[in-house]
Amino acid sequence: MPTKTKTGIYKRFGLIILLLSLLFVAPTTACAEVSGGSKHLIKALYIPLADHYAALVAYERYRDQMVHTNFQIEQMKSWDLLRAYFQSGEVDMAYVMSPLAMDMYREKPHFRWIGLMHRDGNALAINDLLNKEVQLPPLRNDRKPDAAVANALKAHFQRTGKPTEVGMPHLLATHTVVLYKYLKEQGVKLSLTPNTLADVLAIAVPPPKSPAFIRSKSNRSQAAAFEQSLPWADVVETGGFGHVAWYSKDVMPWPNGHVECIAVATDQAITHKFDAIKEVMGYIHKAGQDIEQARQEGGAALDKIVEIVRKHIPAHTREAIIASLDPTLRVINYQSLNVDKAGIKQIMDLAVEGNILKAPVDIDAFADTRFDIKMSEIEEAQPYRE
Repeated sequence: MPTKTKTGIYKRFGLIILLLSLLFVAPTTACAEVSGGSKHLIKALYIPLADHYAALVAYERYRDQMVHTNFQIEQMKSWDLLRAYFQSGEVDMAYVMSPLAMDMYREKPHFRWIGLMHRDGNALAINDLLNKEVQLPPLRNDRKPDAAVANALKAHFQRTGKPTEVGMPHLLATHTVVLYKYLKEQGVKLSLTPNTLADVLAIAVPPPKSPAFIRSKSNRSQAAAFEQSLPWADVVETGGFGHVAWYSKDVMPWPNGHVECIAVATDQAITHKFDAIKEVMGYIHKAGQDIEQARQEGGAALDKIVEIVRKHIPAHTREAIIASLDPTLRVINYQSLNVDKAGIKQIMDLAVEGNILKAPVDIDAFADTRFDIKMSEIEEAQPYRE
């Protein structure tokens, strides 16, 4: 009996301790939840391209400085997966090629275009078989979109009766628009379907697989090319099994650089998380400035950018990243990232003309300029702290 009494006392004592601990711990936990809950979760989807480097830098350098935002990024393996995931409405933002984004908007207009991720930034790469006829200049700065590559593609079709397959990240890509414009100006026909007679056939090749695409074609002694976002063209050039033929900035000249990948946000996120979305875009602008400064400084500053990129995208070699960010070439830039309606209209009109995009969209309805960032806002943002 005494043993039972003592045991009961211990149990009651333990219960009192538990209740006291809950009394003191619970408020602390509640406060922590309120504090953490004051930040809105913003989840953004991206593809492993130089196009999206500013998002990676913003995430690594500034996410802890964000006042309104718990910023998260998720890498997608293909544009179709990104499209499906974003269209599901389960994420807040995505970084998307402009023709694809416009097609998504036509399908389901539940989002708005809120800014750019970069300007310019894609290139045509050809294999050795084509370059035997083209004979590209040794310096990449001297390689321009003249008739040489177009003539080689046309000659290959005349000899074999088969079009040269050119790998695109997606048929609804800015890259397809650029290639269409280049070939049209050189009198060469581009097809998007295999049953249409044409000199060149555009096919979808996921960006990370584009180097293997060119290598496998070369191993079978077949002419091949791809037009992809940087640094994939630089990967084959620096790897010694392909050549950068030209850069999109020279095919599609535009003030500050042509429109390419854009940032989009769902209407729901804009309505309920406006300040958080604005904050993310502000730090993407800031990260873009960081990249621009690092490419000019070189050395340790550029090494830090390379380190951030390779942490998220190890398939991007150090050599290719540095080649893509070469300040003397400036084939991609991360400046002037506000909505550019005239710039996207240039892309849209060519895409519709080339049957890449089925129909135009209302750009005024598509765009939301409330997320435009002033230079003073970028300068006032908290600087990066080691």
